[in-house]
Amino acid sequence: MEERFYKRYESFKRSLDALAEARQRDMSDSFVLSGTTAKFSITMDLAWKVMKDIIVGYYEITDFVTGSPKEVLKKAFQAKLISDDTWLEMLRTRNELAHDYDGAIIKSACMTIIGRYLDLFYDFRNTVDELLKESL
Repeated sequence: MEERFYKRYESFKRSLDALAEARQRDMSDSFVLSGTTAKFSITMDLAWKVMKDIIVGYYEITDFVTGSPKEVLKKAFQAKLISDDTWLEMLRTRNELAHDYDGAIIKSACMTIIGRYLDLFYDFRNTVDELLKESL
């Protein structure tokens, strides 16, 4: 794996830990809500890019048409990096939040982020940690 992968993976872990702080915050505070969604978007972007790095660099799978996040998530599922199709829902949520100009979906999205998505991010982190132990 390239040095770029390790830097990206470390950024993902830091972002995930910062996102997890939302579990201890007041979800009725608009500043907390906007911070949670922003950190979720960053964490999601780093996650799929780490997946792509692993798929290409470790599994040597290069038959991506575009390398889009959706395509990467499907390949990650096939490679057993993730075990749940909820990741596609997570991607949809990230995309919806990017276009939620009046804050209509932000509160319910944040509850889903801290209630479901955080655990999936940590499952992925554990999978990558195990993969890295095996490759050393």
